[in-house]
Amino acid sequence: MSDKARSELAPTGVLRAGINLSNFLLVTGRTEKSEPVGVAPDMAREIADKLGVPVTYVPFKTPGELADQAGKNVWDIGLIGAEPQRAEKISFTAAYVEIEATYMVPAGSPITSIADVDKKGVRIAVSARSAYDLWLENNIRNATLVRASGLDAAYQTFMADKLDVLAGLRPGLLKDVEKAPGLKILDGKFTAVQQAVGTAKPNVAGAAFLAEFVETAKKSGLVASLIERHKVKGLSVAPPA
Repeated sequence: MSDKARSELAPTGVLRAGINLSNFLLVTGRTEKSEPVGVAPDMAREIADKLGVPVTYVPFKTPGELADQAGKNVWDIGLIGAEPQRAEKISFTAAYVEIEATYMVPAGSPITSIADVDKKGVRIAVSARSAYDLWLENNIRNATLVRASGLDAAYQTFMADKLDVLAGLRPGLLKDVEKAPGLKILDGKFTAVQQAVGTAKPNVAGAAFLAEFVETAKKSGLVASLIERHKVKGLSVAPPA
């Protein structure tokens, strides 16, 4: 690790880690001091330890809010999904974990497979500016996206407005499917959300350090051990870059 990487990633002497609180797989709780607990905060702490500096957490309610602060001296690293729109301002590592994203449909729906979803007249409820919303924005050609602010709001919109489909992370949909009779989660996935570590574009040495750190963390078993430590279901170690 170069001094340049350390100075880019911890210019204040502390690694400021942007954490997305809405991802319940990566942030599974809070300490008594309200600091986030989970795979993502632990990953940030491991990076700080490697840099030889303390870590402090900068929490955000949504990944979009976190991404908006890229390059604004608010956070040094951000742990969110790596999507093309975000990569315009953020240099991302390869993914360290993946989460399946799929669809849920109401009782009696004629939609029986993922291939049936992207058709004229189909309305998809989705949490605005989530990583899978960005994927849908880039890939849905015929159906209509109906955005809501957050996971719970997307479910409520889906039910209240009698929409055709709810898009979400499979672990979250497994909870939602129990809320009303007849709801069904479709087999397969439309994407796997790639959770990565990012830093501002000018941090070239810092980005190289993070990329190497993530690959080593996957290969060594560190990422798998963090998933096991927090007993997270629905999260898997991403393949090598």
